[in-house]
Amino acid sequence: MRDRSAPPRSRSRRAASRRAERPAPAAPARPSRPSLLTPKRLVIMAVTVAVVAGGTTYLVRTSIENSQRPQALIDPSVLGGDLDNSAKIDALKAYAAASLRQAEIDAERDGRAALDPAVQPTQAPGGGGFPPIDFPVGSKPDPGSNKALGQQMNAAMGWSDEWGCLEKLWDKESHWNERAMNRYSGAYGIPQSLPGSKMASAGSDWQTNPATQIKWGLGYIKGRYGSPCGAWGHSQRVGWY
Repeated sequence: MRDRSAPPRSRSRRAASRRAERPAPAAPARPSRPSLLTPKRLVIMAVTVAVVAGGTTYLVRTSIENSQRPQALIDPSVLGGDLDNSAKIDALKAYAAASLRQAEIDAERDGRAALDPAVQPTQAPGGGGFPPIDFPVGSKPDPGSNKALGQQMNAAMGWSDEWGCLEKLWDKESHWNERAMNRYSGAYGIPQSLPGSKMASAGSDWQTNPATQIKWGLGYIKGRYGSPCGAWGHSQRVGWY
């Protein structure tokens, strides 16, 4: 028989003991955060690194190749239009100079002589309202006489001390041949006027008369370069004047 006379203190101790034996309720679990480095993200990161590395390699390789590639020549077909525009004419002169240089490089590589840029057409070119004309029958260029005339006319301009520059300049351009035409640009005459019809400002016989061509050429040199040595220096730097 249960002893109901037990003091309340004993009963409270037994209740506390039973509560202590019960397991404490588990704390609610916190939701786990998803990992930042999922397989999908790892794949994306790997692809990105590969693309960046590959792109950098491509850019470096392309930069090196471009620095080693010869500069592309200007296509004369894009010039067109009004050839009195000095920018277009200068571009065509630069194209001709670059073409000549490339031809010289190719000839040296192949072990052959380079082609002379100055050729002699079968007719004097037209332009500016002038039709092409035949050269006088039985006539032929006389570079020696042309050079002697050029020296006199150069002296008359007050440039006696710069004769050497003019002589070398027009030796390079036309060999002092009044029928010379540049195979790359179409420039014509002793001073290689581009187009040749510009020389009509010095005389209507510009197609065949060395004196008219020299007169125009000296005027051109004075107006643009100041003197023959100024023109020769420019030609030596860039390949044209």
